[in-house]
Amino acid sequence: MSINVLLVDDEAVDLEWLRRRVLASPLDIAVVGTANSGFNALKIMEQERVDIILSDIRMPIMTGTEFARRAKVIHPKVKIVFISGHEDFSYAKEAIEINASGYLLKPVEDKDLYEMLDSLCAAMEQEREQNRSFSEALSLVNKELILRWFEEPSPEPAEPHLRSALTPLLVKGAAAAFVEIDDLEWKMRDLSEEDARVKTRQMAGLIKSFVEDGKLGTLIPVHHHRFVILCSLPQDSFMNLLDELIRKMAESSPCTLTIGVGRYAQDEAGLHESYQQAQAALSAKWLLGKNRLIRDNMESSPRGTPGARMEQTVVKLLEAIIQYDLVAIDDQLLELFTSAGKKDVYELIIRITSKLHADLQQQNENLYELLQWESHQPDILFQFETIHDILSWMRRRFFELSELLYVKRQRQKRKLIDEIMNYVEENLEKKITLKEVAAHFDFTPNYLGYLFKEEYGLPFSEFVNERKTGRVFELLGDPTLKIYEIAERMGYKNIIYFNRQFKQITGMTPGEYRKKQKI
Repeated sequence: MSINVLLVDDEAVDLEWLRRRVLASPLDIAVVGTANSGFNALKIMEQERVDIILSDIRMPIMTGTEFARRAKVIHPKVKIVFISGHEDFSYAKEAIEINASGYLLKPVEDKDLYEMLDSLCAAMEQEREQNRSFSEALSLVNKELILRWFEEPSPEPAEPHLRSALTPLLVKGAAAAFVEIDDLEWKMRDLSEEDARVKTRQMAGLIKSFVEDGKLGTLIPVHHHRFVILCSLPQDSFMNLLDELIRKMAESSPCTLTIGVGRYAQDEAGLHESYQQAQAALSAKWLLGKNRLIRDNMESSPRGTPGARMEQTVVKLLEAIIQYDLVAIDDQLLELFTSAGKKDVYELIIRITSKLHADLQQQNENLYELLQWESHQPDILFQFETIHDILSWMRRRFFELSELLYVKRQRQKRKLIDEIMNYVEENLEKKITLKEVAAHFDFTPNYLGYLFKEEYGLPFSEFVNERKTGRVFELLGDPTLKIYEIAERMGYKNIIYFNRQFKQITGMTPGEYRKKQKI
């Protein structure tokens, strides 16, 4: 791939001289544009890939150094070489401050120009080779392993092969971003399966191309509509590029993008936390809306600080919601919101709901589906004038959520009890023990025994005896069956023990029961 060079000089003669000399270079270089001002040069940079800029340092209106600063925002890795006369050498200090790659004095000798270009091209080839090596290291398998490592709540240190893939990212600091295509399902619902797949692939391709062309970092697909970007660009550049990606998707496809971004990290643990922060930021989409960039700006607090106490209160609140303890929900909400300023309320709501959503996902529940929250619904929060109004709204919603979870758990318990009762009914003529049934349903005997008594009102053993006795009554009603045959069928090897058990429960022997029933 050739090296693209942009030439900038307000003097037409000097600009043409520079263009001809660069094109005469034996290096694989292409001049993608010439500009007589910093403004025109910035326009070219927005349209073309520029690797090296050769710019006069003294230009009217916008100086070369001011142009260079703006150029670095567009393309942080661009190499900039300033050209000036001896009297302008005082600009060298400014050039150093913005990390210029070189400085040439007028009149520029061909030898000096070509040596400068040669060294820059060599450096760029080396960088490209490093980037290629890094991309190859992050194979699909490695990306999957990195993703699994990110998903671990409390990860162990990365394995050596993953560390070798992550280390280049962390040299200057890196951050994670979670990218999600909004409303994909319902916007594709009127299309055929094939057309929907094509549209989805096109949108995924746009994201992939943008990340690669803009050198944003490593793209890891999570799902057909979700992606993770690991980036080591300077923070402002990364944010600007993500904003541009959101804009391009909205302009060129039926869907929009929402992106959650974590904080920059310097080590593996920090990058893992950045991933979790990006995920949490994205989950705040319901509150802040779609088609936007959401950043996690909330710094974690040391243990014992007010921030840490707030985290503990949030944990207690979530426990109360799950346990259907409405009094505790109200207590924790009061503690959280009574002293909160209006400025902090919305970040607090994001933190609560993001954590609650993450905790519920661990239980295969979805906060937004349970409450049928859409991104437009919480706009009402921004219309409230007092903390009291916000608190009342949150209280109602969390009471509703707690009740929904409770009812759902009760239904699940009832379904489990019904399944246990059906299992007992189907196996009445075998020996049934609590231990065996618990193993069948993948519970501990103690928990299953407690759950059964709590839901049914009888200990499990009494229920089994009750149902076995009912089955014995049914069998005794069949005059073709002898009593010893019934005893054997019900799992009793000793007819005497069978008679004794039956009499203990009914007050009569099986024979007496038949006589009484005239069987």
